[in-house]
Amino acid sequence: MNTDSDFVICNFDGLEIIKDAVNQNDFDLIVVDEANAYKTVSTKRWKALQSIIKADTWIWMLTGTPAAQAPTDAYGLARIINPSGVPRFFGSFKDQVMQKITNFKWVPKPRAEDIVHQVLQPAIRFTKEQCLDLPDMTYVTRDVPLTKQQMQYYEHIRKHMTTIAAGEEITTVNAAANLNKLLQLSCGAVYSDSGEVVSFDASNRIEALKEVIDEASHKVIVFVPYRHAIQLVNEELTKSGYSCEIVNGEVSVNKRTDIFNRFQTQPDPKVLIIQPQAASHGVTLHAANVVIYWSPVMSVETYLQANARVHRAGQRNPCTVVHLQGSPVER
Repeated sequence: MNTDSDFVICNFDGLEIIKDAVNQNDFDLIVVDEANAYKTVSTKRWKALQSIIKADTWIWMLTGTPAAQAPTDAYGLARIINPSGVPRFFGSFKDQVMQKITNFKWVPKPRAEDIVHQVLQPAIRFTKEQCLDLPDMTYVTRDVPLTKQQMQYYEHIRKHMTTIAAGEEITTVNAAANLNKLLQLSCGAVYSDSGEVVSFDASNRIEALKEVIDEASHKVIVFVPYRHAIQLVNEELTKSGYSCEIVNGEVSVNKRTDIFNRFQTQPDPKVLIIQPQAASHGVTLHAANVVIYWSPVMSVETYLQANARVHRAGQRNPCTVVHLQGSPVER
């Protein structure tokens, strides 16, 4: 910070540590990559960024997904880039762009997209199609029935949820936990209340996964949202002779870089098993042209960014995204 460097590079959460030094050094321009990380004004990282912006500071915010989950995602960005264009309080903006249906359900209003466009001005937008001549991307959904064992326990948990809901108003925390349990069960492994992993027979889905891998003309990426399910998938594929590597939050940056490099430049590994959040930004993996979702991811932004790991500059082969699903909650 105290050298003659023209540029200083920092990660999102590191800014809070150095914000005082940034203010003392009078930077002219702030560039925020993957600016969607600043969509929530109540976070420390948002407040840290706002604290270093003065009246004469230039700020460029870069994101391909300014409102991926909902129109309200744009509020935090607009408060930084165009503060006079949005209400002071988030609730007022939410009322502008969202319609309340029930206590727990809001849907975008008809003009929400126009309002988002307006509050994010001034803006320059280029679509990927305008910039890159990429092969087609096809989206496929494969219905794979749960095994008898999975279905038995799935129904037990679902009925337990229904019983609780009928007896009293179910809390959001309990509803989310039960929903998560049903998704985990569909994946083949569930965390018990004591933190132990309980494995289930997921042979139908494993067979479907192997079929898709065998049909692929090039390498394959398998996105698996739960860490315990990642181990299950890795063990089953390795046992069947597929060369695999795992990338999740526990894999160090250096090891992750090595895995990605070998995937791009060497015959093995053929399959990368990835926790979506661990490689949904800033990584090129176009040695693969097939993406498989072992189970759905909950974030639209993560889903779009994860698909873009293969569908980017340098990809010469038609790409396919395959969604595996077998339970009502996944559908």
